[in-house]
Amino acid sequence: MKILLSFDIDGTLETGDPPGPVTLDMVRKARDMGFIIGSASDRSISSQTAMWERSGIVVDFVANKHVLIEIKQKFEADLYLHLGDRELDRQFALEAEFDFMWMTEAASEPWIDILNSGIAKVPEGTGNSIIVKGVINSSGPGGIIKPPTFSTADCKATEKNPGWCDIHHQLFLECRRYQATLETPHMEVNGLDAWTE
Repeated sequence: MKILLSFDIDGTLETGDPPGPVTLDMVRKARDMGFIIGSASDRSISSQTAMWERSGIVVDFVANKHVLIEIKQKFEADLYLHLGDRELDRQFALEAEFDFMWMTEAASEPWIDILNSGIAKVPEGTGNSIIVKGVINSSGPGGIIKPPTFSTADCKATEKNPGWCDIHHQLFLECRRYQATLETPHMEVNGLDAWTE
């Protein structure tokens, strides 16, 4: 399984301004484990490149966060994950169809568990609101999970922000993606939701 990790810098990495909880040792470890790694930040490309060079870490890409879609087109992976500290990070990630994780959740290196599980989805509770755990049926642990009631027909926008769903408190893109996940049966495996695609 191939996983791409895109790191925001300021507020996310320990080298950021302000410093974040994700250490360079975590990045090195991910690189050594075969993850595709790089940064997508508001910083200039030259500033990001210089930061990685000072750290001695060879990255696969350096980009501005608003062009994450280009990173997805350039690299083939089973999971694309952007880690950041601001709502803007989350919006850019979701617009590019990346999964998103807040920097505080990233500090525990959950991508290692995702890699070891072989499940190409971000587990519940890691900040990605489009993946919501349903209700396990009576067959007990490991049984099929029934998705919560959800319909994009309920989505409503305001004139001020037509791309945002006021009902579900997320981008319309997230609503559509979540609706698609509900149509795919999935099971619980080792405490994680496993989509059977």
